[in-house]
Amino acid sequence: MFYLCRPIFVPKSVSAEKIYILAIESSCDDTSAAVLSNTEVLSNVVATQEIHRQYGGVVPELASRAHQQNIVPVVHQALAKANIDKKQLSAIAFTRGPGLMGSLLVGTSFAKSLALGLGIPLIEVNHMEAHILAHFISDEDTKRPPFPFLGMTISGGHTQIVRVNSYFEMEVLGETLDDAVGEAFDKSAKLMGLPYPGGPLVDKHAREGNPAAYPFPKPKVEGLNFSFSGLKTSILYFLQRETRKNPDFVKEHIDDICASVQHTILEILMDKLKLAVEQTGIKHVAIGGGVAANSGIRARLKEAEASMGWSTYIPKFAYCTDNAAMIGIVGYLKYLENDFSDQSVAAKARFAIGS
Repeated sequence: MFYLCRPIFVPKSVSAEKIYILAIESSCDDTSAAVLSNTEVLSNVVATQEIHRQYGGVVPELASRAHQQNIVPVVHQALAKANIDKKQLSAIAFTRGPGLMGSLLVGTSFAKSLALGLGIPLIEVNHMEAHILAHFISDEDTKRPPFPFLGMTISGGHTQIVRVNSYFEMEVLGETLDDAVGEAFDKSAKLMGLPYPGGPLVDKHAREGNPAAYPFPKPKVEGLNFSFSGLKTSILYFLQRETRKNPDFVKEHIDDICASVQHTILEILMDKLKLAVEQTGIKHVAIGGGVAANSGIRARLKEAEASMGWSTYIPKFAYCTDNAAMIGIVGYLKYLENDFSDQSVAAKARFAIGS
């Protein structure tokens, strides 16, 4: 009888000159691989799946199939761009969850197999923690938040406010009760006839519109939790009512509609952030996730620095959306702690911070 035992790894010394981490991210519809040398990103390759545009959203089955097609060439490109041979790798980090199960299985299986074949440590990473810790990637144009700080992750699948006491001590203070903020942007865009992904297009049109043109109600949710489903419904009813009066209403007022929708969403986010700062006394605020690329939220955070004395932190655009570099930085930090996984580790579609 054979038993699958956890291999005993003896990692390189923390003081070693170079620790090379290969990171793999496959939580949703982007296949990404990156190579980090300690906290420095040597390569960060992302293959975006265009097929979902024609369906107006991510189709899980198609996403997992595309990951299977993309993962080998993406990893190969990441190693080539970093000018690193796989035999030089110190460990492999991968997204264990949360995300789409089929997509996660592709990255998890690949990472486990490669780590086993190379005889190097395997490091599981929580996707949500990675969005927060992306701020610690070495980048001369980006400042790092000091502990403790408040992290707000805003993406297509998640909306959370987290108290971050250290690299691996985090407490979720509030999260969405239904839809994520990115989904609210995309679904609102779809109601206006804009193609997927609609969030960036809403942002583009909003820059030319009047944010006070059409007021939308903000949901009343206790504490630091969020809700966006009611807002989507109110936008739907508003557009149906106005298009009955004028079939060309959306086309003629697209800038003002987008500006009003974006203004309401940003007000919801900022109200909760202000409450979090008030309750915790922490004025260091860092954001992450795909919606962190939104020009409106970036402007509002900069305004908060001046008006409320906050210190705000926004990563480079490449580290906001789903990418393997943010998985790699967590992998490096876990490597220093000898925090490795064995071959029994499995993907988790639901994977809470701290679990």
